[in-house]
Formats: sequence, structure tokens, C-alpha cells
Amino acid sequence: MVPEVGHEAIAEVRSSIDAMREFTERIIESRAETVVLVSPHAPLDARAFVAYEDTQLYGDFANFRAPQARVEAPLDEEMLNAISQEAARDGFEVVGIHGYDLDHGTAVPLYFLQRNGWRGRVVALGYSFLSNEDHLRFGSCISRAANASRRRVAFVASGDLSHRLKPEAPAGYNPNAHLFDEEVVEAIRICEPERIAEIDQDLRKMAGECGYRSMLIALGVTQNLPHTCEVLNYEAPFGVGYLVAQIAREEMSNGSKIDGRSKVEAGETNAKQRDLKTLTSLARSAVETFILEKRVIEKPSSLEPILQQRAACFVSIKTDEGDLRGCIGTIEPAKETLAEELIANAVSSATRDPRFHPVEASELPHLRYSVDVLSEPEPATFEELNPKIYGVIVEDEQGLRRGLLLPDLQGVETARKQVEIAARKAGIAPGPPLKLFRFRVERFSELGAD
Repeated sequence: MVPEVGHEAIAEVRSSIDAMREFTERIIESRAETVVLVSPHAPLDARAFVAYEDTQLYGDFANFRAPQARVEAPLDEEMLNAISQEAARDGFEVVGIHGYDLDHGTAVPLYFLQRNGWRGRVVALGYSFLSNEDHLRFGSCISRAANASRRRVAFVASGDLSHRLKPEAPAGYNPNAHLFDEEVVEAIRICEPERIAEIDQDLRKMAGECGYRSMLIALGVTQNLPHTCEVLNYEAPFGVGYLVAQIAREEMSNGSKIDGRSKVEAGETNAKQRDLKTLTSLARSAVETFILEKRVIEKPSSLEPILQQRAACFVSIKTDEGDLRGCIGTIEPAKETLAEELIANAVSSATRDPRFHPVEASELPHLRYSVDVLSEPEPATFEELNPKIYGVIVEDEQGLRRGLLLPDLQGVETARKQVEIAARKAGIAPGPPLKLFRFRVERFSELGAD
């Protein structure tokens, strides 16, 4: 993409170059004084995040036979210190590195930012080999540091998608590698970027990508912002997926906004975050108490409004790596409050899911929780189903067997497939007419999506 490097080949990535110009124009319009960049190609540390600490950051493309193409920008030391302090509060270390030229994962986006007119200070970071959840949490640290600075900051996640899209691709060819790119692009296109955190990790490895952890940090940075997603461009002319996209953007403050959101929007976001913490914390407490003390906890003496309702729910448990560890729920509420429903289902998810052995004490620090609260089911025709929006319940004609499938599951793209899976789970043989019901789900997940 860098003309001094690509020469004649840049004609094949002209759309990406144009998209980077549009990308820069948006950053300039946002009045961002500082750009925080994260790259997959910085000198990485397995247990810490890294940061270039030279006062003046410099990089060129001499390794790509184009030493005349270079970038240079002042370090925003104040912002880097703020990020390091927020990270330390969450138990993360930011390791400073000196005397290094910027890697190409940092230099390429900075090249296009500066070439298209942006001028400002930079914080250049490298990700780590910590868990996916840790990268999401580190993104939250960056967000808190930027908000505390009271100046405008842009965040850029650098990295490519699959490196195995064509036989001549640099990492070899895999015929299924395109599925990873399609998942990422679709998640942003439909403005559900949190789905990126739930991409199958085997698929990610098969694709040979380098940008996944950068994207996770971006999800952490933007988790409290209203999503304004847009795919500016995607192409893969050389067998490597190039994506230029935006997932969130604050509007300029005009006195009626709070951190880019209206007061109503900010209140709704805060309430959602409160409920997320309430539900997932109760699920965690129920599981950990049962595993460690062999007892079921009582419902909290003072219930938050969301826990007072009577509703069915599912509790999912996953590992740090995103692997499912248990999922049990109820189709209709069996308890008087959601609090009691959640406690019972959390314990069952950890101990009674027939697909897994019971959770052991050594696993507890590495588990993450998700709670799906179900609306009351309503009768539906096949045409009224939508697997992205509604979950489905199927019954046989006698009402003896019932199967349920939650909405918005990876790989379930059609109502037909959704019904087939739900019927199979219930042991209903194909053929006889089915009674169908649909329901909505409100999802609260420590991983941002489930």
C-alpha cells in the first residue's frame, strides 16, 4: 500500500489507499490531538504490553527497500503514563522500549495519517500473549486514560486479516481462511463488532491473521461508546485481507452531550453496564461458592431492579480462550425472581452440563460468565422467525418434547437451520409438524458478546 514500496502494485490496492484517506479525514474532523496505535509487529513481551518510549518516534521502510519513505512524530508522554497507570490498576504491565525504530505495523497507518494531513502526538503500543479477555480489559484501560485526559484521542488498531487467501499468499493457502475475514467484515457491517470476540479460535489460527488482538483492544476501548460502524473498504488482492473500518466515533461536544452521547444515551449505557456487572457477578459468586464450599448461595438481600423480575435465563461459562465450559438454562421461569433463577442455572451450568465434566476449583480464575435473559415466548409461524433477532422453541404435536436455540449463534444463518438444530436437541424426529415459539434475548456478557 505504501507507494514507495509497492510501486506498480499499488494499483491493486488503490481502494485501500483511498479508504485510508477517508479514515484520516475522519480523524482530522474529530480534532484528535493524539493517536494511540497498537501493532502486532512491535517487539512483543509474552506477559506485558509494550510501548515505544523515545521522545521522538521514528520509522522508515528501509527493510522494504524504500528508506526514503519515513514517518516521525512526537511521543505523547503524558498519555502513555496515564495508560500505564490505568493498566497497573488492572494488574497489567506496560514495558517501555528505547532505541527501536517503529515497526511496519505502526509505520504503515502512521504513514497514511501523516501523508493525508494529520499532525499530532502518538502513543505506539504492541500487544501481548495474554488472554483475549486481558486484551479487552487493556482496551478499557486505554479508554479510561483517554477520558481522564479531557482531550480528544483517536485509537487505531493495526494488523491484517487472513494471510492465507490465495495459493500465492505469504503464509500458504487454506481454502477456509476466507471465513475468518467474512466473520470480521460482517460483524462490523451489521454494527455488532463485539461478535469479533466470539470468533472460533481454531478458525482464527487457521487464517494466519495478525490483527485479532489489536481488534480485541479496540473493542475494549470502545465498549462504552455508541457504535457507529462502517466498513470503508475490504480487499485481498495478494492473498492477505486488508480491512479499513470504523467501529465507534464520538460526536463533537455541543453542551448537550456527555462523552459524545446524549444524556439519555449515557444513562442507558450506564444502566446496561450496571446490569451486566450485577448479573455476571452473581453468576460468578454462585459458581465459585458452590465449587469451593459445596453450598448454594442465597439470593441477595437487596435486589437490583433487574433481579426482581420473574424471567427465564441461560448462563454460559467460557474459558479465557473463549471455549465453552458449560451452558444451562430454563425455557420458562421456575423461580420467583431472576436472581434465584440465575443462581440455580449458574450452578447447573458449572456442574450438570452433560457435555463437560464439572468445573474444578483450579479453573475458577480463568472462567468468564454470560447471562441471557429471555422474554416470554410467543407463538410464531416459520416466516416470522429470524435467527439473528429471535431465539426459537420447538414442540412436538403432543407437547411432550421441547427444544430451544438461542438467537444470533455463529453458523446459524437461516430459520430452517435454527429449527432443525432445536428439534434435534429435543430428540424430535424430522417430519411431523412442529409448534413454533419465538423469544427475544437480552445478553449480558463479560466477553462483550456470546
